[in-house]
Amino acid sequence: MQTSKPESRAPRGLLLERGALTRALRDRTRRALACGALEPIRTDQEEIDDAGVRFQVRILADRDRKREARSAQPAHGAGSNPFLPYDAALFVADVSPTHLCLLNKYPALADHLLLVTRSFEEQTALLTPRDFDALWACTEEIDGFAFYNAGSLAGASQRHRHLQLVPALVPAASGYAPIDALLRDARFDERIGQVEGLPFLHAFARLRACAAQPPGVAAEILHALYLEMLRAFGCERGDPPYNLLLTREWMLLVPRSREAWESISVNALGFAGALLVRDRAQLARLRELGPMQLLRRVGIARD
Repeated sequence: MQTSKPESRAPRGLLLERGALTRALRDRTRRALACGALEPIRTDQEEIDDAGVRFQVRILADRDRKREARSAQPAHGAGSNPFLPYDAALFVADVSPTHLCLLNKYPALADHLLLVTRSFEEQTALLTPRDFDALWACTEEIDGFAFYNAGSLAGASQRHRHLQLVPALVPAASGYAPIDALLRDARFDERIGQVEGLPFLHAFARLRACAAQPPGVAAEILHALYLEMLRAFGCERGDPPYNLLLTREWMLLVPRSREAWESISVNALGFAGALLVRDRAQLARLRELGPMQLLRRVGIARD
């Protein structure tokens, strides 16, 4: 006798039609570039092999340093919130009654999407089932890499709640991001695992249980895993801050101790294996230290 799947308690009501996000992303990007609303940051890219990971390092082009600094300014007060109201030229799609997608105005990566709450919610507040509901709907459309910077010490530049989604950083055969090279060696204690090659505190989970579930149920599974990860590090109240990384196959949470080391800033993308430096001098310093040691110093070192 077949049993019915449990109904989701997450408030579904998704507004995103299947296939609509990819089409809208292409169209809105073209229009936003044409009218000047979208201002990509020019970078050069090099790779650094360290601790079993081929890190992608982007170096700002000279003329884009001022633009990158402007884009990283945090919002303080109601008058400086770029999402209320948002620039209509950057609008991509309505996702749910609580979330919508915007283009990142200053992207260093192509097709960089922001998943923004319609009303103001603090970036440091706990993510909700509604956040995961909207996020999973987007990852069902775009098989990419999602991330969340929980507060300024984790790399967030705006107080208004926003998750982010970019295309996979590596070819499909290699996973989603450079860090995938280490994830196959994860060891698990029930649902939460540790990756031997990562020298900073973290919690890792595989998402096979989500693949066969309706989206609303998948969102509840993700939210429960997220809360379990937070409890492991006492992050339920936003201290310490943390980064969250998510693909269709895995989720990684990393508590943070600082936003930067020697002025090299790190957000969640750094823990995926993608870093940004301001100039060649910073690149040389990064090579000297090693990207994995940089992550250890801005995270919390494992004993």
